[in-house]
Amino acid sequence: MDLGISGRTALVTGADSGIGWETATMLAAEGAIVVMTDKDPDSLAGAAGRIKERGQGGEIHYHAADLTSDSDVAALKAFTTEQVGRIDILVQAAGVTGSQGLFHEIDMRGWTDTIDVDLLAPVRLLRAFLDDLRAGGWGRVVLVASEDAVQPYDDELPYCAAKAGILALAKGLSRSYADEGLLVNAVSPAFIATPMTDAMMRKRAEEKGVDFEEAITSFLEEERPYMELGRRGEPAEVAAVITFLCSDRASFVNGSNYRVDSGSVATI
Repeated sequence: MDLGISGRTALVTGADSGIGWETATMLAAEGAIVVMTDKDPDSLAGAAGRIKERGQGGEIHYHAADLTSDSDVAALKAFTTEQVGRIDILVQAAGVTGSQGLFHEIDMRGWTDTIDVDLLAPVRLLRAFLDDLRAGGWGRVVLVASEDAVQPYDDELPYCAAKAGILALAKGLSRSYADEGLLVNAVSPAFIATPMTDAMMRKRAEEKGVDFEEAITSFLEEERPYMELGRRGEPAEVAAVITFLCSDRASFVNGSNYRVDSGSVATI
């Protein structure tokens, strides 16, 4: 299926691994020009190199940035403008689990640090690139939220609150700019095999005195009983939905939240 994005320019955050990397790979395979960004320059360079080695699809560019830093975001904007001009597509996949524990166990620093990465960083990014996205009469924004946005868990409330904010942000933006051709949507994964959930499962394995796979199995049984497929999702399974939403094929999809969660959210 031709997604109609060959020659379009996309910026993908959180692109050195997981959902972000798979999305950058798929967009490039569709012929998009892709700018990848993440915090660690060495990891990012390696991730970009792995896509380039495939030798197919659109151009790959990369620039490391901490999206909690105004100056880093400004430098990313300057790099992107110099290398590729304005962007047509923005995929915000960067995020952290942040501070965990019951509400009384998390201090204010835990709240502010988590919200800065998971909610305010996307706001900074959108403020920097919104003029680009509005300029061409055709644009796509996909913000990665989480099942936690609508089904919060009591041991990671800062993350849940931030991701709920992402859904509100996506919906609000979708109402503001659709008449200019800019479509904004969210994607909400659940328990995907990424470095973030790897770290969660290593911590769980240590706490319970079990191996990594046993930690995953017990987590699914005890914490995510509605994940009917009984496994972690793969980053490519989320990236496929994101790539669709970035495409011409999604020309009537706006203000939506696509759950890629194996049924984890207990309601329709």
